[in-house]
Amino acid sequence: MNPYFEKKRILIIDDEAGFAEMVKLNLEATGQYLVRTENVGGRAVDVALEYQPDLILLDIVMPETDGTDICWRLKEEEQLQKVPIVFLTATIRKNEVEAQHGAIAGHAFLAKPATMEELTACIEEQLHSPS
Repeated sequence: MNPYFEKKRILIIDDEAGFAEMVKLNLEATGQYLVRTENVGGRAVDVALEYQPDLILLDIVMPETDGTDICWRLKEEEQLQKVPIVFLTATIRKNEVEAQHGAIAGHAFLAKPATMEELTACIEEQLHSPS
């Protein structure tokens, strides 16, 4: 397969299984992505190491740990340090995203619910920005 047409691997880490599955199906329907979901924050790092995603969509608020802790643990792994992380959260409204210029601690973030257009635009921007 031509490397320019290889599907990018996306990992969704979100405790809301229904939401994660809906995003997975919508992203896969574009034909551009292979998507895996993980609903248990404690397994996030192991799954990311095994899956080797090109990008991670990470919920901030989860029951056993929060997304910022998971983010730090992911970035401690040499194999994952350059993988872009996009935070997804229902705790921040769209106008707050704009006020923060779409970034928290240097990572892109989107307010839930994000449209597929917003999500895919953010993914593509992160995948094509210099590391």
